[in-house]
Amino acid sequence: MEMEKKDVRALSKEQLRDFFVVNGDKAFRGNQVYEWLWSKGAHSFEDMTNVSKGTRTMLEANFVINHIKVDTMQRSEDGTVKNAVRLHDGLVVESVLIPTNTRTTACVSSQVGCSLDCNFCATARLKRMRNLEPAEIYDQVIAIDKESRLYYNHPLSNIVFMGMGEPLMNYNNVLKAIEMIISPEGLGMSPKRIMVSTSGVPKMIKKLADDDVKFKLAVSLHSAIDEIRSRIMPFSTNFPLADLRESLEYWYRKTKSKISYEYVVWKDINDNKESIDALVKFCKYVPCKVNLIEYNPIDDGEFQQASEESINAYIQALESSGIVVKVRRSRGKDIDAACGQLANKEAE
Repeated sequence: MEMEKKDVRALSKEQLRDFFVVNGDKAFRGNQVYEWLWSKGAHSFEDMTNVSKGTRTMLEANFVINHIKVDTMQRSEDGTVKNAVRLHDGLVVESVLIPTNTRTTACVSSQVGCSLDCNFCATARLKRMRNLEPAEIYDQVIAIDKESRLYYNHPLSNIVFMGMGEPLMNYNNVLKAIEMIISPEGLGMSPKRIMVSTSGVPKMIKKLADDDVKFKLAVSLHSAIDEIRSRIMPFSTNFPLADLRESLEYWYRKTKSKISYEYVVWKDINDNKESIDALVKFCKYVPCKVNLIEYNPIDDGEFQQASEESINAYIQALESSGIVVKVRRSRGKDIDAACGQLANKEAE
């Protein structure tokens, strides 16, 4: 039985150099191949034109490049682009390009499906199949960068991890992908232009702070009252707001980086004065800003967009307490991003 070949991108540059030395070639060949894989985004060994035919054949015999393939791409009337991305094993995730007048943001997935159970999110209805590999996350970014250059004549400017999956439940792979995105040998992007959004896993938020990451952090909050939050996001019963608050205070102490709270206001769920007061109070613990997000209903169930009056009541209360608040209007409604709130997000 033929052994399954390893994805060559799972090797570090040092491991690639060692591979060539062991196989009687020069170490610098590893540098060449590494550059093809990451900064040049080669899809096959045949693409590596300055590498000899013999070397390409040797690579072919030992490795594969498990590249993603954009299966279908939909363009919305507002310019939003949604990609259905097919992985090497046939599974599919989504990524989205969100344009504004001055920049383009990539919204990428970190898992196939999701291990959490947020009731308002379409992805939560898909069971988690597996974590994405660092190269699969990186490939989504490369694909959107190409689309940004093609349709908007400038490179990708921001990245948000707000697609399918909970990034902090795929911690190591997400951090490795970001390492390559910010590396001069990858995309050379500033970490300040990257935002990782979590549903709020306190232990992993503290780990991020300990690992001294330089990207931004967003938290899907949706309620600052435990009882309501656990109705919206049942898994949060295990992560009460007191623990979340403590981890966010720890994050700010270590990183001095503001938190962004993602917050959807739903009719008859959190569109009341008690919820508004609780959010204002929660926002005072750590320097932050609030993104109020327009909801894309996934069916005609209990989660429905709140009235403009309710949204305005939130804005007024937050602003009068000196808290920065923005309203994020839904993007790409006509192409229906299946990942719950995927198309609503845009990096700061």
